[in-house]
Amino acid sequence: MVKGLAGTISDNAPIGQFRISGNLTPPGFSHMLTRSTLARARRGRRSGFTLIEILVVIVVIAILASVVAPEVFSKVGMARQSTAKSQIEALSTALDSYRLDNGTYPTTQQGLDALMHIPAIDPPPTWRGPYMQKPIPNDPWGQPWIYNYPAQNNPNPGSFDLFSYGADKLPSGDGENADVTNWGQ
Repeated sequence: MVKGLAGTISDNAPIGQFRISGNLTPPGFSHMLTRSTLARARRGRRSGFTLIEILVVIVVIAILASVVAPEVFSKVGMARQSTAKSQIEALSTALDSYRLDNGTYPTTQQGLDALMHIPAIDPPPTWRGPYMQKPIPNDPWGQPWIYNYPAQNNPNPGSFDLFSYGADKLPSGDGENADVTNWGQ
């Protein structure tokens, strides 16, 4: 039998095994081997993410966003072009209704407002508007529609010009910057 620090190791145990009785922690170190310390040691690592793991995830998300974002934003431009074409169709239908009631399209000075309110300049006696259910919208880029009667660009005789300069607000252009017209450039 060997006496240790504060406990005893027995010699009567089978070969290769020892029986320990008492407390074998050195004096002054008893606070180190508490039950919670031993429980934490048995559990291993704490659950959660390391800073490196979080940074890797952020990098992967950034790479995916850089690949997907251009594709998504190109669709937004195409959607605005489609919206502009639809709005031109709706405004053209309202202008045709105005012409059927009044014998002519509104003049450039009367403008598209003549579809909603009786014109102050040369009011037609047979105005039966409003010819649109909702106020005249701006184009999808936030600009007012450009309207001319008699037409200056439309090759159809007796027709009107109704168009938008697109995203760049300048004549001509490609893609989202292309002009959207009622005469189908």
